[in-house]
Amino acid sequence: MIGRVTASQQDPSPLSHRAAVALVFGSSAAVLVVEIVALRLLAPYLGLTLETSTLVIGIALAAIALGSWAGGRAADATDPRRLIGPALGISGAVVALTPALLRTVAEASPPMLLFAAMVAIMVPGTLLSAVTPIATKLRLDSLERTGSVVGQLSGVGTLGAIVGTVVTGFVLISRVSVSAILLGLGGVLVLAALPLLWRARSRAGAAALAVAVGAGALTAAVAPGGCQVETTYHCANVTTAGNDTRTLQLDNLRHSAVDLDDPTYLEFEYIRAMAAVVDTAFPSGQALDAYHLGAGGLTIPRYLAAQRPGTQSVVSEIDGGVVRINQERLAMADVPGLDVRVEDGRIGMRRLADDSRDLVVGDAFGGVSVPWHLTTREALGEVQRVLRPDGVYVVNLIDYGGQDFARAEVATMRAVFDTVLVAGEPRDVGLDEATGSDGGNLVVIASDRSLDRAAIQASLDERDTGWTVRDEAGTRDWAGDARVLTDDFAPVDQLLQPYVATAS
Repeated sequence: MIGRVTASQQDPSPLSHRAAVALVFGSSAAVLVVEIVALRLLAPYLGLTLETSTLVIGIALAAIALGSWAGGRAADATDPRRLIGPALGISGAVVALTPALLRTVAEASPPMLLFAAMVAIMVPGTLLSAVTPIATKLRLDSLERTGSVVGQLSGVGTLGAIVGTVVTGFVLISRVSVSAILLGLGGVLVLAALPLLWRARSRAGAAALAVAVGAGALTAAVAPGGCQVETTYHCANVTTAGNDTRTLQLDNLRHSAVDLDDPTYLEFEYIRAMAAVVDTAFPSGQALDAYHLGAGGLTIPRYLAAQRPGTQSVVSEIDGGVVRINQERLAMADVPGLDVRVEDGRIGMRRLADDSRDLVVGDAFGGVSVPWHLTTREALGEVQRVLRPDGVYVVNLIDYGGQDFARAEVATMRAVFDTVLVAGEPRDVGLDEATGSDGGNLVVIASDRSLDRAAIQASLDERDTGWTVRDEAGTRDWAGDARVLTDDFAPVDQLLQPYVATAS
């Protein structure tokens, strides 16, 4: 009986055990590096939301599934020794070109970004995932060892994915730029492919892949959308206007504008609205104990230090890169009474004593979304705990369209605090139904004491915001029957409405 000639019969040792382990481990790790870094590349354009994360994870899993299936089929249909080199090399070329590809498409043709992202993740993900079944085929020399070979290489692949995830999340992202990570990974993959391609007499292919990596490096350097600083969570840029006015941009949003010579300079309307609340809620010049969720450019802490000497401000900022920007570019050391801590805001609040703060300021964002765990009834209970009986919580929200998230957050605040008022442009707080809401920033004020709505409105008018603050009844009506957010149910990213430009 004539049977099929196996790879092992063609060559007694087509792939050593160590080589198989290294290939499976490295290719599996590379898939996860691409997945995590692709999320960082897309965040400035799509936002760092649950939907963006789900999209990238879904594409990566689809690539892994397709690669595993296609790699196995290809290994059965042809000599598997000729497949590994092209799989590694083409993956490396695509990975190296990814930063320039995604940033160029995002700037030139935003509707095509999702398609470009799918290609940038699917192609290397599929090819790299095909390496495991190909290497497994090459290591099988008898049916008796099938289980041990398949199980061992499957375990090695999983271990590689874990290492790729941990190293990227804990080491690479915090120390190396996104472009450098992908260019470096692409170079490593092509270098690994070169001897395999050379052995298979594919010299032209090897040269083409090396050129592709070089092209990736050149195009990444000139592609739009670059960052002055890539922090753990953001693509950050600081621009200067006038003498000492500096604007901090995180991803695609302007977060803060700071005049280094004038700490009372407040450019953004929502910041002026927050200052109006503080100045009417507490006697003029009174020093405060304040706590801030999110740093940005430390605009409000600067303002409080200048207007209320002796104020002590504790700031929780999860992104150490933002803190470093404040230290190096925004003169953080010049702000008296400031204690900035690199930590998650919810955890930071737990470390504060009961009844220890006069003021809590919420201005923490991932894209346009407040981190969901800072929006819930339980989180607001922590805010209430650290506030003194006459303390005030003032928070910045961003929402568009039907403002479902903002209404839900106001409803949640009303479930915790005795008094809640919402402020914003008249059409955004339900006072100009003819025009309708366009959406944008809202400021919500909460306290267990009564708040002087008329005084807040007068201060808003004095600061030329064009905003209106609703009274308690109006705020209640505006929130409507929105569901209260809890730690068990807080679909913040799903409730948020995207910004849609309207004709002027």
